[in-house]
Amino acid sequence: MSRVGIFGGTFDPVHVGHVAVAAWVRAALDLDRVELVVANQPWQKLERPVLSAAQDRLSMVEAAVDGIEGVVASSAEIDRGGLTYTVDTLEGYRAADPGGSLFLILGSDAAAGLETWHRYEEIAEMAEVVVVDRAGALGHRPPMAHRVVECPLVDLSSTRVREWAEAGRPLDGLVPPAALAYCRRKRLYG
Repeated sequence: MSRVGIFGGTFDPVHVGHVAVAAWVRAALDLDRVELVVANQPWQKLERPVLSAAQDRLSMVEAAVDGIEGVVASSAEIDRGGLTYTVDTLEGYRAADPGGSLFLILGSDAAAGLETWHRYEEIAEMAEVVVVDRAGALGHRPPMAHRVVECPLVDLSSTRVREWAEAGRPLDGLVPPAALAYCRRKRLYG
């Protein structure tokens, strides 16, 4: 019976905080793997003026997790196409491995808005909700049974990384080296 962590996101761009949380939660919960599931069209971010192409975001995540045991990139939402809803993703994983255990990994900032998600009340029926606290958002908890995993966190967001890139600041140390090389090669983020 597999134990799989699902850590979804836009990853625009993926940063060292994402990778650290995935590796830490995998170890803390003794998971077989954590999949960083790259959103195809994140419904909550459709108003954002520019979103990097899904394939570019997937390629960055693949580069970022290369060589990290038990942490992998997933194109499940990209392959499905259309708007990205977590409940649909969990249904897909559940159908692929009915006997497996799923763990939905959320930062406390994402957990705070869980009630706004499409069919959110079904999520806890398909996966154990795991909340990882993020600096500045402590105390936010979802309206359902959940587990809290305490781990050292990097106070960093993809929004902040994009802002720094647009301001011409270096991203070295903030974005994993292989993902940063991809960004530079594709001329993403300024």
